[in-house]
Amino acid sequence: MSTATEPSEFIVAEQQRAAAALPTDTTDLADADRGFIAALEPGEVRTSDGKVVWDNESYAFLQGTCPASVNPSLWRQSGIVVKQGLYEVAAGIYQIRGLDLSNMTLIEGTTGVLVIDPLISAETAAAGLALYRAHRGDRPVTGLIYTHSHADHFGGAMGVTTVADVAAGRCPVLAPAGFLEHAVAENIYVGTAMGRRSAYMYGAALPRGPKGQVGAGLGQTTSLGTITLIPPTVDITSTGQVETVDGIRIVFQLTPGTEAPAEMNFYFPDMRALCMAENATHTLHNLLTLRGALVRDSHVWAKYLTESINLFARKSDVVFASHHWPTWDTERLVEYLSLQRDLYGYLHDQTVRRLNQGYLGGEIAEMLELPPAIADAWHTHGYYGSVSHNVKAIYQRYMGWFDGNPAHLWEHPPVESARRHVEFMGGVDEVLRKAQTAYDAGDYRWVAQVVNYVIFADPAHAAAKTLQANTFEQLGYGAENATWRNFFLSGAYELRNGSFGTPTMTNAPTMLEALTIEQIFDAIALRIDGPKAWNLRVVIDWHITDEKRTYRLELRNGLMVHYDKPDGADLPDPDASFTLTRSILIRALLAGENLGALVAAGDIAIAGDPSGLNAVVGVIDAPDPDFAIVTP
Repeated sequence: MSTATEPSEFIVAEQQRAAAALPTDTTDLADADRGFIAALEPGEVRTSDGKVVWDNESYAFLQGTCPASVNPSLWRQSGIVVKQGLYEVAAGIYQIRGLDLSNMTLIEGTTGVLVIDPLISAETAAAGLALYRAHRGDRPVTGLIYTHSHADHFGGAMGVTTVADVAAGRCPVLAPAGFLEHAVAENIYVGTAMGRRSAYMYGAALPRGPKGQVGAGLGQTTSLGTITLIPPTVDITSTGQVETVDGIRIVFQLTPGTEAPAEMNFYFPDMRALCMAENATHTLHNLLTLRGALVRDSHVWAKYLTESINLFARKSDVVFASHHWPTWDTERLVEYLSLQRDLYGYLHDQTVRRLNQGYLGGEIAEMLELPPAIADAWHTHGYYGSVSHNVKAIYQRYMGWFDGNPAHLWEHPPVESARRHVEFMGGVDEVLRKAQTAYDAGDYRWVAQVVNYVIFADPAHAAAKTLQANTFEQLGYGAENATWRNFFLSGAYELRNGSFGTPTMTNAPTMLEALTIEQIFDAIALRIDGPKAWNLRVVIDWHITDEKRTYRLELRNGLMVHYDKPDGADLPDPDASFTLTRSILIRALLAGENLGALVAAGDIAIAGDPSGLNAVVGVIDAPDPDFAIVTP
């Protein structure tokens, strides 16, 4: 990455202190290499038209000595996570690691292979399956499991199986109850905003190198291929539920509200192997991701880990997850899971204790220290989540955005606040003079705060943007947390070069196809420009032929209300009625296909005056995948 700054003397000293305080255990280095069979050569995956969607070779620099521009703990983590290829976990259990942000696990059955979490992209999943088959034979995929509702655990589905095989029953698809609802809702409702911020979180647009993106802590980064989704055919609805897929017995544990709203762990009793999904990995995870999400419940997370230990761990020989490397031997894996449990439980309980003493989230984040036994384990370090932002997430979950101080109840929004701050502090030149003094003294957190006021008051001020970019780089160099580093360096990159937009979009056709009727209309309602629609009154009935239901849309007072039309209800007559299938409804309202063409093709029948639909379409606002983050 081309930057104007080298690591400052303050960052160099900080890196030296950090290196001296790191744990000394090297067991995880051996675990990460255990069972290695073969790597993908070269470590690159392309689409059919030649576009590179995964490039592990770009991280070759991680084999060198840790530079001063990377936290030594993060450098070590990235050097382990970057290892890629096919690994044997236990007899009949294999993993593809290092070919996407997540792992793909393959369990050999009676006639084929069960795939767990087919990565993000169809292309990387297909490459991983091909690598497995090259060394284990051309076994058909006879089952697919999604551990939870995040795209890096289902997006590559069509790279390992087909809709036809699933429909014919040759490949059942298992997922936790609520999977489909949460999977599509997160990516469709707020997918634009999350996608834009994800570009910062994963450093997707950053050059890779010692001064750029070195990884994401959980995996190296996200692949850029085709995201697909095949809906589940088997719902896991209760803990203790047993399913057999291709002769493989599986005992499930539902863990909703942990790392995802719909998530599950599961145990293979005949193999003495435990899959922990993303509930126990080799990092402190996020309770609220920097890209945005629903706040996760660390209290419940800890309780489910206790349940996992008591149900399965003490009769397991190996535990593996959807990221990172396995842990072997019963005693070791029980301690590993217990420390992970203690980590989330301690953060929760100590944050709640302090908030009940009147401390704020930001204050608790500065004062909370982990017990030595937890801090001394590599897998509890904050490579992906952090103690700092997780404590604030716990506070937010219980107390919300308001800290109780009336002075903060009605503050000015960022731009107006910035203008007033800058004026009070003596104007732009004086603020920058003082900020430069603070920068020279290594007080980067303060510089970032005050220079942000200047940029939001005067976004064209080149000197302010340069100083802020320099500051973000220093903060990024010092961060142990990969997502913090990526956010800081992405901010610096955009201040120097302009917006890089959103490299990865999640509104894939198969994602849209998975929407329920309610979600289709929710997705539209969330885009209605309220003020433009204040005076519109529209009532439309939608006869969905393949679901044998009539769904009503009402637009009034800037709000789009929608519901199943009750049989025999005394309701006003609609302005128009449209008769069509759910798939055509998606194509017409969300995929942008021409309504007139669909009518002409006989896919839609219309009764009444259809002009009301044009009025609705006219007040639908477009999301902006290029919205500003470090400037107003």
